[in-house]
Amino acid sequence: MGGQSEFVTRLMGWLDEAQTIALGWLTSPAAWSQFALLAVAYLLARLIAGRVVPHLTRLLAPTEDATGLLATARRFALRFLPLLLPLLAYALTAGGEGITRSMFGSGDVIAFGKRVFLFLAARSFATRILTDPFLRLLGRYVLIPVAALYAVGLLDDITARLDQTIVALGNIRFSVLALIRGVIAGGLLFWLGSWSNRQSSTYITRQEELRPAMRQLAVKAAEIAIFGTAFLLLMSIMGIDLTAIAVLGGALGVGIGLGLQQIAANFVSGVILLLEGQTTVGDYVELDGGEKGTIVRMTARACILETFDGRWIVVPNDHFVTTRVVNYSDQGSRNRYEALFSVAYETDLNQVPEVIESAVAKLPFILSEPSGPDVELRAFGESAVDFAVEYWVSGIDDGRNKYHSQVMFAVWNALKDAGIEMPYPHRVVEMRGSGAAPG
Repeated sequence: MGGQSEFVTRLMGWLDEAQTIALGWLTSPAAWSQFALLAVAYLLARLIAGRVVPHLTRLLAPTEDATGLLATARRFALRFLPLLLPLLAYALTAGGEGITRSMFGSGDVIAFGKRVFLFLAARSFATRILTDPFLRLLGRYVLIPVAALYAVGLLDDITARLDQTIVALGNIRFSVLALIRGVIAGGLLFWLGSWSNRQSSTYITRQEELRPAMRQLAVKAAEIAIFGTAFLLLMSIMGIDLTAIAVLGGALGVGIGLGLQQIAANFVSGVILLLEGQTTVGDYVELDGGEKGTIVRMTARACILETFDGRWIVVPNDHFVTTRVVNYSDQGSRNRYEALFSVAYETDLNQVPEVIESAVAKLPFILSEPSGPDVELRAFGESAVDFAVEYWVSGIDDGRNKYHSQVMFAVWNALKDAGIEMPYPHRVVEMRGSGAAPG
């Protein structure tokens, strides 16, 4: 209640002071002369702006299909034309201020008018020039109120009041002004960091001479550098001793060494993967534990594999460094597979390779390079002779492509057409009876 009554008292004092100033201006010939000068300055600025703006628009406006740095700069300059009127009025008023003070010995009304024109410029900048949603938000709720307080002469008083108001959070004490300044500066810094990160990421991504893994690493390094710098600047603006940050960094290092070893190992492994290019996004890999999938994302901690049935497997980065990983390269690489089959012992084995190789070679996805289908005799089993047909395809048999299934159908149909039997297991049972003992 005490704080509210103090605020009301101070507000009433401001209103009384404003009333006194207004009455003084209304009864002063010098003040009316300054009002007239302000009106003339505004009308003259409006006349000049009305004649100059169309010419500047025609001069600066590029063609619709124009590209490049110059066209971008001209479009950027066009956005600031709404500031011409209030700034021109401010300049004309400032030019007449010296004359008014020399004639009347006072220039309070002129000074107030200058601040009003600056407020109009700030409002035009926030509402008509800023296009980014975040910047428009700052302009509407920060820039315009600050400009309004400056125009009525209350900015210094309110700033001092906020600076004297202390907020305590545990052992940390800071003023409300420092908090507001930190929030505004933090928002601007991290908006600028986000914009810079987008620009740097776009630029790095376009560098086709770099390997994809190196581009990813460069993007991550730029992101860490940009936001790390923004954080340090924010700490400096808020008056926080950077020595404390260094101590905190040392303690964090000890914590990583003791309790976050696995996280640190995954991070370092991720950097190694990006530098060496052993795996990258789009590679089809098989882990030592049997998991298979396409790498769809690589983070600082883990790689994400997508299986053929749409499941995501999160694999820590250190698995790719410390265990065996089969990399089938990208989805367009050539890979060799084999299909096993058996024939009966009564078959003429010499005709089997020709029959199967011819049938498999007719499949549209079978490659002739580095070699066509090849049939090998693998073993003489208990009930059948075991063969295998090896073939090359351009892709991965990951469940989507189903190369193996199509090859097996081709083998079945070829053997059936050739009259070759594919036996099932046979077991011969010999029955022996016991005869009568000799007499």
